[in-house]
Amino acid sequence: MHPFRLRPIQPSDDAAIATIIRSVMPEFGAVGSGFAIADPEVDWMSRAYAAPRHAYFVVERGGRVVGGGGIAPLAGGDPDTCELRKMYFLPEARGLGAGTALMARCLDAARGFGFTRCYLETLTGMDAAMRLYERSGFRRLDAPLGATGHGGCNRFYLLDLASA
Repeated sequence: MHPFRLRPIQPSDDAAIATIIRSVMPEFGAVGSGFAIADPEVDWMSRAYAAPRHAYFVVERGGRVVGGGGIAPLAGGDPDTCELRKMYFLPEARGLGAGTALMARCLDAARGFGFTRCYLETLTGMDAAMRLYERSGFRRLDAPLGATGHGGCNRFYLLDLASA
């Protein structure tokens, strides 16, 4: 039994997820244009991820949202590639296995939507996140894919969903 619960995002979670994104990203210097913190959807994640082939899940602990992450088609990418997006956790949710569980849930959703590859962007300093990505089978790329608009990111990963 996990000390947390994973579930699909609901409209009542939007404010909590926006607060998490806006508090966690600055920890790693990810502020301003070129980072997900500036994306308009941050304030209405439940609506943004209600679109076809999109899914966003929240991590709840003690009845409180403490993290989340999702998948969506890769903007400017091929139709077989999704992007792992906006996966962030408050410090109290780290080290509990929530990242591993959320990653598995997102990748299962991606496969269910028919994606064959999953891409993600991150940045130097998010070491624990990069370890999770590599444990999950993601391999590092030298350059970005698609057109995410996140020019502030400097680390790129891709996963073949059939082999993971």
